[in-house]
Amino acid sequence: MSAPVVQGWCPGAHRPMMSGDGLVVRVRPRLARLTAEQVLGLCATAERFGNGTIDLTNRANLQLRGVAEADHQALLAELAALDLLDAEPGLEVRRNILVTPLYRDGDLTDRLARTLTACLGELPALPAKFGFAVDTGPARLLAADSADIRLELDEKGLILRADGVDSGRRVAEVDAIDRLLDLARWFARNHTHETRRMARLIQATPLPKEWQVAAPGPVGAPLQPGATALGPIYGGVFGQLPAAGLADLIATSGAIAMRVTPWRLILLEGGAKVPSEAFVTAPDDPLLTTDACPGAPYCPQAQAETRAIARALAPRLSGSLHVSGCAKGCARMGAADVTLVGNDGRFDLVKHGRAGDEPCQRGLSPETLKTMDLT
Repeated sequence: MSAPVVQGWCPGAHRPMMSGDGLVVRVRPRLARLTAEQVLGLCATAERFGNGTIDLTNRANLQLRGVAEADHQALLAELAALDLLDAEPGLEVRRNILVTPLYRDGDLTDRLARTLTACLGELPALPAKFGFAVDTGPARLLAADSADIRLELDEKGLILRADGVDSGRRVAEVDAIDRLLDLARWFARNHTHETRRMARLIQATPLPKEWQVAAPGPVGAPLQPGATALGPIYGGVFGQLPAAGLADLIATSGAIAMRVTPWRLILLEGGAKVPSEAFVTAPDDPLLTTDACPGAPYCPQAQAETRAIARALAPRLSGSLHVSGCAKGCARMGAADVTLVGNDGRFDLVKHGRAGDEPCQRGLSPETLKTMDLT
């Protein structure tokens, strides 16, 4: 099996990525929130220019797939009309900000995220995947999600923490973003091509002691489909939101906005919980612990179809399942109880590992996988 190509950057709206079924165009909602009107407009855009689905990413962004190159400029015009496009491509690249999804208008999370967004132009040059997390709710929800610089809380107040160390620097709200910029500049001065993420740099270049004073508070329970004080949560199978189904859900629920998360979940702000066949509504649905990339023929690097076998196997497994079209493992960076890696139309089996790990069995057909014991 040939080694997969690691691009080293993520698609954007201005700079899409070519895939097997056309361009992948990423939309980065501000504060991880779209109004109902923006959601309906994006659904219409996905059906007009894409393949009729909207993908959720692990950075709480949205992606349209299957966009023809000839339609890219027209698509950008539609996104701009919906106020879902940064006019400056450079600003779009810098706006890698995860926001804890249960914030309320005007609270600390909202204020910090807006201030950070307004100051993005002051950031130094950073690697394409460098990101930030504003995780300042009652309990941390983003601790396991990718971010290089984190704003968090403990019982005494705000903590600014570099990813890769357990403790951070105490800051006041008034200077939190200034200190965040200082930490980003420290990273920019010290990182190399081999240390392009904060945690990796800190292994090679220790962070000054004054940045390691206070530990953040506890990690909260993961969100699940069901009711919250802000509105109901629904899951997207493999992170996919069917555009027609999403438009119907927005209209039926009466939601005023949709919040996106890094966990293939959406929150319908102000909406009523209504039945839906297009989305995951039960917290124990096995598809919530199943990851599968688009696979062949949608990704040029994938060596097998992925989602049909993932759907077939998910109900048979009690643990997590990852079906990857190649060894790069885009759908799940961490280990899964069972990982299947596409290889020339068949699959290699990795147990309790990642897509790039050494398999314990090779060359398994989909038919064999449906009958064998994978535990």
